[in-house]
Amino acid sequence: MTGITLYRAKPAFQRLLRPLVVRAARRGVLPDHLTLAAVHVSMAAGFLATVGLMGAGALLLVAPALYGVRLALNAMDGMLAREHGLGTARGAAINEIGDAVADLVAYLPFALLLPRQGPAIALVLTVSLVAELAAIAGGPPRSNAGPLGKSDRALGFGALAIALAVGWPQVDLIAWSMVGLSLLTLANRTRRALR
Repeated sequence: MTGITLYRAKPAFQRLLRPLVVRAARRGVLPDHLTLAAVHVSMAAGFLATVGLMGAGALLLVAPALYGVRLALNAMDGMLAREHGLGTARGAAINEIGDAVADLVAYLPFALLLPRQGPAIALVLTVSLVAELAAIAGGPPRSNAGPLGKSDRALGFGALAIALAVGWPQVDLIAWSMVGLSLLTLANRTRRALR
């Protein structure tokens, strides 16, 4: 089950983004700039989710679009680093820290403001953070084993936001499914790290 993840679609996604990356490189944009932009977009998503969960439910429909923008920026910072010779050890550290911060600021409102699903969401965020550490601990190349990697988490939280906005009753199903998939991801990445 390690291969069932949106990460497999990354090459096609990167092809779509490549013209933007080339343009960014020509204008002197650095990977760190895109990493920080992704954190800011995640903060905006977290703010909209907070306001949406506090009563303005329609704003929850905007959050999934911002999750997509964040994923595009995450892909672009890596492409800029690799394909244009702009990668540094400092940039790699900023990227990993930025990804963790972006996850927290984008998704933590769900854990704090949903009384029934809060514990499940907190567990997803905790296990996902440990899974990301396991991915790094395995050494290069970084493990992106799923089934709930960064892109898949964005999809899961996007589905959660939409379900809450439209009043779909099975919100618990999404939250607890993400818990199970997060635990499986942690197990897959830990196995690789221990090899």
